Amino acid sequence: MKRIAITYIILLAGIVSMQAQQTLRRANDNLGNRDQFGNQIDPNMLPDNVQDSTNTELISLPPKLYMWKVSELLGERTIVPADTTSLNFQNSNLSDGTTGEYNHLGNLGAPRLSRIFFNRKDDEPTLFMQPFSSFYVRPDEVLFTNSNIPFTNLTYYKGGNKINGDERFKSYFSVNVNKRLAFGFNIDYLYGRGYYQKQNTSFFNAGIFASYIGEKYQMQAVYNNFNMKMNENGGIADDQYITRPENMAEGKKEYESSTIPVKLEQASNRNKDFYLYLTHRYRLGFYRDRIEVKKDTTTVEEFVPVTSFIHTFKLERSRHNFRASNEPADFFPEKYYLYKNHSNDSTTALSVKNTFGIALLEGFNKYAKAGLTAYISHKFSRYDLMNVDTLTDMHRQRYNEQEVFVGGELAKRQGKLLHYNINGEVGILEKAIGQFRVNADIDLNFRLGKDTVNFFARGRISNTLPSFYMRHYHSNHYTWDNDDMEKEFRTRIEGELNIERWRSNLKVGVENIKNYTYFNQNAMPEQCGDNIQVLSAQLKQDFKLGIFHLDNLVTWQKSSNETVLPLPQLSLYHNLYLLTKLAKKVLTVQLGAELVYFTKYYAPAYAPGIQQFHLQPTADQVEVGGYPFVNAYVNMQLKRTRFYIMATHITQGMSNRNSFTVPHYPVNPRQWFRFGVSWNFYD
Repeated sequence: MKRIAITYIILLAGIVSMQAQQTLRRANDNLGNRDQFGNQIDPNMLPDNVQDSTNTELISLPPKLYMWKVSELLGERTIVPADTTSLNFQNSNLSDGTTGEYNHLGNLGAPRLSRIFFNRKDDEPTLFMQPFSSFYVRPDEVLFTNSNIPFTNLTYYKGGNKINGDERFKSYFSVNVNKRLAFGFNIDYLYGRGYYQKQNTSFFNAGIFASYIGEKYQMQAVYNNFNMKMNENGGIADDQYITRPENMAEGKKEYESSTIPVKLEQASNRNKDFYLYLTHRYRLGFYRDRIEVKKDTTTVEEFVPVTSFIHTFKLERSRHNFRASNEPADFFPEKYYLYKNHSNDSTTALSVKNTFGIALLEGFNKYAKAGLTAYISHKFSRYDLMNVDTLTDMHRQRYNEQEVFVGGELAKRQGKLLHYNINGEVGILEKAIGQFRVNADIDLNFRLGKDTVNFFARGRISNTLPSFYMRHYHSNHYTWDNDDMEKEFRTRIEGELNIERWRSNLKVGVENIKNYTYFNQNAMPEQCGDNIQVLSAQLKQDFKLGIFHLDNLVTWQKSSNETVLPLPQLSLYHNLYLLTKLAKKVLTVQLGAELVYFTKYYAPAYAPGIQQFHLQPTADQVEVGGYPFVNAYVNMQLKRTRFYIMATHITQGMSNRNSFTVPHYPVNPRQWFRFGVSWNFYD
C-alpha cells in the first residue's frame, strides 16, 4: 500500500505540473529578459529593499527562477540559492546531517541532537518537536518560489531492503498565476523500518504556500501539517552485542542487528503538529522616473517605498502522545508510577501569536542609510496536561499564558560593503515581564587584492523564561511543576572570517549561560545556578588540485562544566573526492569518501518516555566517540537530474566497534547500497 501511495503522489504531482504549464506558458512568454515582476532582477532593489545577506547571487535560469525565505518575526525576505547544485547531494538525507554533526538513534527520522553547541537552536517550537530537525520545517525554513513557468521537484531516497530499509519521497511544486501571485505545495513522506527491533518510523508532512509580491501589498502564507509515528525500543539490552559479541552467551563473532534484544517491546511516540503562518505588509511611497538603457534610452516609472505597515500571524497546535505496555520494572523511574506496566500519556499545546509593526524603509532617499522598524507582539498559549491525580484525559489541567513584547529593529541591507541588523525586544505584560532579547549582526565585505574577504560579527543577550514544558509536565513516569525556575541569562559573541579564493572559513565564539536549564540524570528538568562558559573555534578549509578535492571541517569546543553540559572537544569531517565532467561535459561526477570522527565524551542519553536527550544516569556512564564513520559514494548530475549511489558505515568491524553516538543506540550497520534521485521539471 505504501508503494502504491508513493506512486500515486508522484503521478499527481506530475499531472498538476503539466496542467499548470499548459495554462501559463503563453502568459509568461512575454517576460523576455525581465523577471516575473516585469523588472530586471537586482539584488540591491528587491521589494522592501531585501538583499541576500550571505552575498548569494540571484539564480537566473532559462527558465527564470528565484527562491527566498522569510524571517518568522517580521517576514523580512532573504534570497537563497535554488536547490539545483549537485555537490554532496548524497548527504541530503542522512540522519547525522550533511557534515555528520548529529548524535542520533540510528534509524531514519529518529530524534537527533547536534554535537556542535553553537549550531543548536533554542527557539524551536514545542519541546517534543525539537529532536526532529531533520523533518520538521519551521516557517523561516519554508522555500517560496517565483518563476516564469511552473517549477516541480521530485526526490526519492532508498536504502536497505524490505525488512530493514528506509524510504523517503519529497515533492515540491510552485507556479505563478501572474507576475505577482504564486502558490504551491510540498509533500514529504518518510518510512524507516529500522535495522534494530521495534524502531520503525513513519512520518508524513503536507503543506501549501502562497505569495503575492506587489508594489504596495506583499504577502506570504504557509500551512504545514505533520504526522509523526515512532516506535521506541529503549536501546539494545547490552552494548556488548556490538562492542564484544564474543562475550555474549552464544559466543558469536557478530550478531545480526535484527536478532539483538532490546529494552522495550511495545512502546511508541506520536506527534501531530500543524501551523498556519501569514506575514503581509502594505507599503506607502511615491513614484519617480528611472532611466533604463537597452537598445535605446527610455524612461520608466518606478515605485519607491517609504513606509511599511506589517502584520504577522501564527497559529500552531501540537499534540504529543506516549504509549507503552509490558514495561520492564527497571527501565522507568518507578517512584512516579501511577499505573504499573503500561502508560498512555498525552498533552496538547495551542498558541496564537500576532505581531504588528511599522517600518521606515532604507534607501528611499540619500539620507535614509538604514531601515527602522518598531513592533509589538502578543502571544497566547494554552497547554492541556493530564490530571496529576488520575492521569486521564478527563478533567484535564489547563494552563493559559500570555506574553506581550515591544521591540525594534535597525537594519542596513542595501549595498555591498557593509550590512548590519540590530533587533531587540522587551516584555511588558504577563509572562513576558522581565524577559528581553537583543541580537546584533554585522557583515563587512571587501576586496583584498584578488581575494573577496567577508567578515561577520554576531552577538546576542537574552534573559528568558524556560519553555512551558520545562516548567510543567504530567505523565505516568515523569511529572513536574517547577514554578520557581529562574530565567536563563545568556550572552554570546561570535566572529567569522571568510576568504573565498583561499577556500577558507574561520569561526570563533564564546557563550556564557546563567541558570542553564537541562534534563538531569533522571531525565527531569533542572537548572545550574553557576555560570557555564562554552568556547568554540571552527575551521573550514577546502583544497583543490585539478579534479581532486579535499574538504575539511574541524571544530574545537570546550565546556566549563562537562558534567552539566558535555561536549566533544574535537569533531572532524573530511571529504576526499574527485569532481569532473564526462559525456561531452553534460554529466557531472563526484566520486569520493567521507570521514566523520569526534573525541570520546559522555554524550547525552535518550529517554523515550519524554522523547528528550538527558544526562547519562550516574550508575550507567558510558563514553561514545573515538570511532571513525566512513561513507563512500558516487554522486552525479545529468542536466536537471541528480542521483547518487552510496555505501555507509563501511568501517563496521574495522575499528574498536564502539559505533554509538547515543548511549545504547548503535548506528545502523554497514549498508552497501543506498541511492537517491532528484528531478527538477520546468516544462
